[in-house]
Amino acid sequence: METQRFLLVWALVLVSGERSESVRCFASIDLNTGECDSEIGDVNEDDCCQNPNYGYQTADGACQSCGPPTWSSWSSWSPCTTLCGEGVRQKSRKCYGVGQSECENPTDKLYVEPCIGTCCNGEGWDSWLPWTPCSVTCGGQGVRKRQRVCSAPLECRLNCTGPTEETETCEANNTCPVHGGWSGWSSWAQCSGSCVSNQGGAINTPSRERKRSCSNPNPSTDTEPPGNSCPGDASQRQDCSELPNCPVDGNWGAWSAPGPCSVTCGEGLRLSSRICDSPAPKYGGKICEGPSTESSICQSPCPVHGVWSGWSNWGECTASCIPQGRPPTRSRQRSCTNPAPSSNPLGRDCEGDNIQTENCDHLPPCSVDGSWGPWSPYTSCPVSCGVGLQESIRRCDSPTPKHGGQPCRGDDRRTSICSTQVHCPVHGVWSEWSEWETCRYAYGTKDIRCLKIGGKQKRERQCLHRAHNGSFCAGDKQLDSRVCYDVDKCYVKGSWEGWGEWGFCNPPCGPTSRRVRSLICDPDYMAAGYRDFC
Repeated sequence: METQRFLLVWALVLVSGERSESVRCFASIDLNTGECDSEIGDVNEDDCCQNPNYGYQTADGACQSCGPPTWSSWSSWSPCTTLCGEGVRQKSRKCYGVGQSECENPTDKLYVEPCIGTCCNGEGWDSWLPWTPCSVTCGGQGVRKRQRVCSAPLECRLNCTGPTEETETCEANNTCPVHGGWSGWSSWAQCSGSCVSNQGGAINTPSRERKRSCSNPNPSTDTEPPGNSCPGDASQRQDCSELPNCPVDGNWGAWSAPGPCSVTCGEGLRLSSRICDSPAPKYGGKICEGPSTESSICQSPCPVHGVWSGWSNWGECTASCIPQGRPPTRSRQRSCTNPAPSSNPLGRDCEGDNIQTENCDHLPPCSVDGSWGPWSPYTSCPVSCGVGLQESIRRCDSPTPKHGGQPCRGDDRRTSICSTQVHCPVHGVWSEWSEWETCRYAYGTKDIRCLKIGGKQKRERQCLHRAHNGSFCAGDKQLDSRVCYDVDKCYVKGSWEGWGEWGFCNPPCGPTSRRVRSLICDPDYMAAGYRDFC
């Protein structure tokens, strides 16, 4: 009958036309601590409770189980209400699940029993420990502290009342020394030069200096001990490494010996050349002025062919860093004017290009900020019943951040609640055993009361709450039986075993309050005759 009543309640919850409100759903609940874990998200309460292993958070913040009504384990015993002498202690349990009032014996939530407080010997604080040194060693008033320890057993710690620590003021009459402190650094002086020179291979880098003084404050000299001087140096010097190199102006080398006549007929030229390398121009220095070649006339009736002038310096790169794809470039030029081709008779023009271009491969790569790729499809629903969480991810690879670029901002994972619309199985739970039946003769209707004839009595329990193809209660049998003797209202031979525990005071307070205890008799059912009794 109990099973049918629970299944009816369960069915009404599942098929009710009015859907319950949205709740925070969790994939697990600890029935001893009442804490939910592994959050699924906000779903309808009925959808959450399609899985009896799930739990949800109620409006008051408590966690409630979706399973059939089940008692938690009993809590630990509370401390005895008195430290010394007679008192009481208690333990409790809580009913979790759908239809909490359906737990067996729903009012049986609290169990109280008498106890004896054993903290009667005055155990408590140890002696105070010595005072700590004064917090100051000079210059007036400070503080010092001392502590004490409660050495009583854990159950007797309430004997220790009052503070664990005391604090008092203390005096130090001598004057404290004043230790020197540096003033702030002065500004850096001007560099000793405006550029870095290189003369004969010796590099000369200008420098600059700044200073500070031990005057913030000055160290005391009239205290014992005197104040400490400032540690470290009073001045700092550093190279002006940020200065540019000093420009080196170019200077021509010696002329070469004249070459052969440029033509085999007609008027030609004999050429001499010189190179701007004594020294070569550097760091923005001036290039050599004047021609790099000179010619003298030689008789030759042949035409004059064009000759290239020297290449110009390389120009600036088209960018300051190398982007992805095509690198930046720089170029230089030359002209067909050394000499220019004659026009009468017609000389040949210069062969080759008058401009050169090269990649600026020496530059650093440009930074690349990361960008998210597309979201992946959501995974399939990870549960076969009830609700679960699907997952989708994305990667920071479109492009991946490089060379100091910024990483992608935001989450790389997102979830979505999925519902199978299928209720999970609800497995059966054993009820408590019924009371033992009356002891009866096992082989007929014979009356065995007060006889030394063994009988049989039975008790049973029910497999409750099974639904949605859940499994039948596992473990022990549903019926239980034992051998018994019917001694109801019979005289039984036995011996006194001792006094039982005192019961509770009734009423709990007042001058008429009383308590009772009973003398316990240990019967001997196998003794000959039942006439002797304790």
